[in-house]
Amino acid sequence: MSEEKAIKKEEQVSQKADQKSESVAVEKKEEKVAAETEVKTETTGEKAPAKARKKKIRRQVLRGQAHIQCTYNNTLLTFADQGGKVLAWSSAGSLGFKGAKKATPYAATQIVNAASEKVAKFGLKEIDVYVKGVGSGREAAIRALVNNDFEINLIKDITPIPHNGCRPRKPRRV
Repeated sequence: MSEEKAIKKEEQVSQKADQKSESVAVEKKEEKVAAETEVKTETTGEKAPAKARKKKIRRQVLRGQAHIQCTYNNTLLTFADQGGKVLAWSSAGSLGFKGAKKATPYAATQIVNAASEKVAKFGLKEIDVYVKGVGSGREAAIRALVNNDFEINLIKDITPIPHNGCRPRKPRRV
């Protein structure tokens, strides 16, 4: 019995010590923050404001790339700068199209409209268009890019074509 009481007392004492050390640490932090914000300038004697946050610098990208991937099931559009860093992207699935509607030309135009709104804050005007895949939204996406006031310098088809390497898939039965 007495051993159990002694153990309980030791636990209570250690808990109180932990609480005291935590409260002291919190008070020290508060004092430090208060001291930093109440720094007085020598010339005016007024309090200087706390550290100002840095404003995020938004870069201007005037020339970039548009990568369009058209498959049988979906259409994807990615805007990137000349180095390949992605600025904005959009897909038919992200806009709420489901099933067979994702691969339609109408979905491709909506994808281009959504992505061009996202990329407008960068000031992108001139683009090189790279088209990949054999889906039905290829031409519609390019037409929509022209209608959204992009100056197209290059249209290149980068669809991968096998040179009789692997055995092809069995043909689709429609």
